[in-house]
Amino acid sequence: MKRTDAPPSAIRIGIDLGGTKTEGIALDTAGGERARFRVTTPRGDYDATVRTITDLVARLESATGSAGATVGIGIPGAISPATGLVKNANSTWLIGRPFDRDLAAALKRPVRIENDANCLAVSEAADGAGAGCGVVFAAILGTGCGAGIVVNGRPLGGRNAIGGEWGHNPLPWPADEERPGPACYCGKSGCLETFVSGPAVTADHRGATGVKLSAEAIAALAERGDAAARATLDRLVERLGRGLAGIVNVLDPDVIVLGGGLSNLEFLYAALPPTIARWAFTDSLDTPVRRAVHGDSSGVRGAAWLWRPEEAAATARTCIPD
Repeated sequence: MKRTDAPPSAIRIGIDLGGTKTEGIALDTAGGERARFRVTTPRGDYDATVRTITDLVARLESATGSAGATVGIGIPGAISPATGLVKNANSTWLIGRPFDRDLAAALKRPVRIENDANCLAVSEAADGAGAGCGVVFAAILGTGCGAGIVVNGRPLGGRNAIGGEWGHNPLPWPADEERPGPACYCGKSGCLETFVSGPAVTADHRGATGVKLSAEAIAALAERGDAAARATLDRLVERLGRGLAGIVNVLDPDVIVLGGGLSNLEFLYAALPPTIARWAFTDSLDTPVRRAVHGDSSGVRGAAWLWRPEEAAATARTCIPD
């Protein structure tokens, strides 16, 4: 936990609810960190999850001396506009529950809830890899393949609260050997998530070699000259490049930001732009692909920025091309 003093009115609290850990942060209006705590997520227990977040907010307020701070929360899902209940959540015990209303009642104040990938995008648009950019597309390449979109500092959730769910679109321009694609938990086959997430890279390498390795281990082998590992990473770049070309064709963002475990693979930042360019519907492409500046902290920071994100847009530096 870190702490410095700040005026109570200047504090915004963000909560990142993950499958195994829940993190809370208190930021001042300039984005400076004033306090941070991390606790274990009570998996499978809805009421305990509400209590955990309530207790975490109280700890952050006590650490900063800021009773009544604003609270934003990132979750691995979304609030359905149709029902007001959680949908599409990897943390399945949240599904079908009025999570925002229950938290507002427990905290005795309004809360703002967004998809965790949208929180990543908000954070990076505020003062990270997408600072100053009008349209930011931020993808989480980890156990899944989610993404968030920010336009002029604000998250674009969409009419159905599924804005940025690119991982559940099919892999674009599939080769014969890529059809119909692996089965996805959503009930369909060939979703992009089944090709470019961390577990997908592991499964792809195992299918080609019979050896089960993490993406990081595969990358380390490739650096040592292992041909099979290099081939696995080449397939990842090609598939990820096709997926991002589809995003460029539809959204044409000012910047693409990568977060999640696979974002730590340094070679992606040189390899992806020319791959995207081969598939994008344009004569030239200068869209930068950047690693999330705030790394694992981006989601929780973005949750805090959900309150008055226009301030982040107004104070951010000009979007700088690569």
